[in-house]
Amino acid sequence: MAMSSGGNSGGPMSEINVTPLVDVMLVLLIIFMITAPLMSHRIQIDLPKANPNVKDDTPVEPMDLAIKPDGTYFLNDAEVSDAELKGQFAVAAAKSPQPELQIRADRTTEYKVVRKVLGAAKEAGMVHVGFLTTGKE
Repeated sequence: MAMSSGGNSGGPMSEINVTPLVDVMLVLLIIFMITAPLMSHRIQIDLPKANPNVKDDTPVEPMDLAIKPDGTYFLNDAEVSDAELKGQFAVAAAKSPQPELQIRADRTTEYKVVRKVLGAAKEAGMVHVGFLTTGKE
């Protein structure tokens, strides 16, 4: 058998194949070269200036709606019909800022009555709706 002086002797390789590493590095370099100029462009926007001296904290009176167990409605302590209630919702929804609708329903009031009021408020465009409860049991 012929012996070679620097050939493959079957032992572990002491050299690292750097070709795949160079390929990955070149791809990353190309990606960074393409994306780097894109990051330097900034979008210019004209933002509004805030004036801390102007205060617009005018409180908006909420709409207080009481619902009796028999299905009668009282808007701000005045009895209203279904049509009047829908009209009041439409007027309130058009206001800016919109008042909050606070619903007080009796414990024995059926949910379908409350659901009808919520549907009418949603159709009119009311966004702020809350429920009032008592702390007593």
